[in-house]
Amino acid sequence: MRTALVIGTGLIGTSAALALNRRGVAVHLADHDPEQARTAAALGAGTDETPEGPVDLAIVAAPPAHVADVLADAMRRGVARGYIDVASVKGGPRRELQARGLDLTPYLGTHPMSGREKSGPLAATGDLFEGRPWVLTPTRDTDTEVLNLALELVSHCRAVPVVMDADAHDRAVALVSHMPHLVSSLVAARLEHADEAAVRLCGQGIRDVTRIAASDPRMWIDILSANPGPVADLLTDVAADLEETVRALRALESSDEHKRRDGATGIEDVLRRGNAGQVRVPGKHGSAPRLYETVTVLIDDQPGQLARIFADAERAGVNIEDVRIEHATGQQAGLIQLMVEPKAAPVLTAALRERGWAIRQ
Repeated sequence: MRTALVIGTGLIGTSAALALNRRGVAVHLADHDPEQARTAAALGAGTDETPEGPVDLAIVAAPPAHVADVLADAMRRGVARGYIDVASVKGGPRRELQARGLDLTPYLGTHPMSGREKSGPLAATGDLFEGRPWVLTPTRDTDTEVLNLALELVSHCRAVPVVMDADAHDRAVALVSHMPHLVSSLVAARLEHADEAAVRLCGQGIRDVTRIAASDPRMWIDILSANPGPVADLLTDVAADLEETVRALRALESSDEHKRRDGATGIEDVLRRGNAGQVRVPGKHGSAPRLYETVTVLIDDQPGQLARIFADAERAGVNIEDVRIEHATGQQAGLIQLMVEPKAAPVLTAALRERGWAIRQ
C-alpha cells in the first residue's frame, strides 16, 4: 500500500492515519468538517489535500448511521481500488450497500476493537490499535486485493486480524461492548443525584464499573441505533437476572429463616455465575487468563514514586504483570496494586520492604 484516503478524521480515522503515515504511506484526509481534517493533518496524520487520482485504499471512519452513504459516494466516484469501513457495526452497512445495487467486490467491512472515552482527532494516537483485535468480515464475493490491503493496514497498525461473519460480529460486540456500556451508564446514573458524602466514598470498584460511562452520548446513540436488536436481547436477560437478584435480596430481609436461606442461595448463584464469566475474559496479550498475586504498596502522590517502585521491582528481578492505582480520599497518597506471578510475590514484598516501602496486607 502506497496511498490511502481516510474519510472521517475522528479518533479512529486519525489514529489509523497516524499509524499509516509513520510507515511511509501517503495519507490523504477528508471530513465533512474541513477544520477537523486540517487538525488531523497538523498532528502529522497526512494531508488534507484531495488526491490526484484513485488511492490504493479508502478507509471510511464515519459513524455507523452514515457509513453506507459515505461508502456509496466514494465508490461511485472511484476514489480508490479498495474500500473498507471501521464502524463498530457490520451487518447493517453491508445490507444497505447491497440494497443500493453497488458492486461490493472491492469492499470489506472491518472493526478495530480499540478506542478511548475521548473522541476527535486530538484524542488520536498512532499506537491506538497495537496488540488489539481488528475484525475483518469478508464474504465469498470479497476481492482478494482488498482483503490483502486490509491485512496490510492491520499490520501497519500492529493490530491482530480476526476474521468473522458480519452478523456474528454484531452479536459479539453487543455482548462485550455495547451492552456493558449501557450497564455502566445505568450504574453511573445512580450517582447523578446521590448525596455528596456518599460520592466521596467512591473507590476503585465504582471507578472500574463506571469508567466507560464517560464516553460521548452522541457517538453511542449512533452505535446503538445500528445494533439495537442484539443489545436489547442481552439487556432483557440482564433484566431477568436483576429481577431474581432483587427478589433474593428482599428475601434476605425476611424474618423467615427458610426465605433467608433461599435469598442467600440466589445471591450466591449470581455471584458464582459472575465468577465463571469473568474467568473467560482474555488475559494479558489476549492469552488465557492467569491468576496473579497482588502486592499492595502505599505511595505518596509525588513525582517519581512510580518510577522508583518499578525500578525497585526490576532490581528484585520481578516482572510486573499489571498495575492498578487507588487514590486515597482527601489525602495526597494512594495504594498501588502490583500484580505478579504467585511465586514472585514474596520476593517482591521482601525487596520493597527492604527499600522502605509500606506494604499493605
